[in-house]
Amino acid sequence: MTENRFLPYMTALGYSMIFGMSFMFTKIGLGYMSTIQLIAYRFLVAGVTMQILRALKLIKLDFKGKDLKLVIITALFQPVLYFFFEVEGVNLTSTSQAGLMVSLVPVTTAIGARILFKERLKLIQIMFIILSVSGVVVINAVDTSQGMSGSTLGLAFLTMSLFAGTMFSLSSKRASREFTPVEITYTMMTMGAIVFNSTLIVRSAFEGTLAVYFQPLTNPEVIAPILYLGLLSSIVAFFFLNFTISRIPVSQSAIFGNLVTVFAILAGVFILNEPFGTKDVIGAIMIVTGVWGTLYFGQKKKKGQNVIIS
Repeated sequence: MTENRFLPYMTALGYSMIFGMSFMFTKIGLGYMSTIQLIAYRFLVAGVTMQILRALKLIKLDFKGKDLKLVIITALFQPVLYFFFEVEGVNLTSTSQAGLMVSLVPVTTAIGARILFKERLKLIQIMFIILSVSGVVVINAVDTSQGMSGSTLGLAFLTMSLFAGTMFSLSSKRASREFTPVEITYTMMTMGAIVFNSTLIVRSAFEGTLAVYFQPLTNPEVIAPILYLGLLSSIVAFFFLNFTISRIPVSQSAIFGNLVTVFAILAGVFILNEPFGTKDVIGAIMIVTGVWGTLYFGQKKKKGQNVIIS
């Protein structure tokens, strides 16, 4: 079957936009519940939805005879380890430092892809990747009067989140040789629901609040954030991400992650009426230009070719 060669790039833009919008819904949700509650409920919705889709046979899953450890390891890196390390890192440092660390994922992923999959990048592509990362740095630059506060432990957690994010992309690419994007996403959502809700249950039991486990969900204000994060930002976005990784070089798919910053800014400006400064404009232009250059010079020699699905 011949697939439109632009489809993976369309899904990449799709997940970047969804993830970018998720910051706004996360901010709203955290006004009514704790971080672990938001994550647990998010993946509970995602996990239950995937089970319903499977029961109704709306998604096709076939794990028989496949190497399950590949997809389990992928789900362990994302969402389990990545979310844990990122949340703990942000709690001990700052969102700016987290943003700067996450922006390095395309760089570490490109290095990993070169080692594991022998993917090669032209020098000009490397320059555009650096340009894109620099754009995120410009946007997240901390005012010199505020400094770069944060504990050593917090930075260590952020470094581990960088590692988890990188390993997710690489393991998803490897798993895509045996598993479909739907199967990978299904495993991710199921594991996320089990791990994070188990964590919340244990914590609630120790705090004596287990009887009111679902109480935050009775607030109408949290319904939209939970549904967006659980359905769009988890199921749809991660399916798009896994599909993109399975269809194009992982070093190219990773660069789209920096567009999340651009869409997050646009959501804040046009929906939350947040300020849009000069550094945001400059940074956004650098990011978009960097992504375009990385993809353009990576696809130039393949011009006119179609992607064949085996």
